[in-house]
Amino acid sequence: MTIKEVENQIVEEFSVFTDWLDKYEYLIELGRSLPIIEESGKRDANLIKGCQSRVWLGCEINNGKLYFKADSDAIITKGIISLLVRVYNGRTPSEILDSDVSFIDEIGLRENLSPTRANGLVSMLEQIRNYAISYSAREFAGTDNQDMGGQTA
Repeated sequence: MTIKEVENQIVEEFSVFTDWLDKYEYLIELGRSLPIIEESGKRDANLIKGCQSRVWLGCEINNGKLYFKADSDAIITKGIISLLVRVYNGRTPSEILDSDVSFIDEIGLRENLSPTRANGLVSMLEQIRNYAISYSAREFAGTDNQDMGGQTA
């Protein structure tokens, strides 16, 4: 599936809920289903700055594709990062950099988050893009380094 197809799938899933409390419950369910990150992945290098909650996002590279592992100490935030991992996991840096994240607005997520959670969402998206930019630069330079500067999960 393409990024757009996954985003459309998420929009469709959220469309069955008419009330934002139900959508929050769904986010909580998604957060609970996110695979648990190893304790080694919960280090400061993987901590996303700008989030009210603690959110860890690690990245590994395999065959030119980025694979993410994430966790949070807040369940709704964990649900949000699980959506992003679902969309971007196993994608090339160019796929990530070319995506438009319009699904976030289509499901109404940004407008229904508190300002601090909305800032955290922006920080999560920036970190994913930073991983993609960093890998693109390494690939361009001919150094296919798998550890992303020590930030693997």
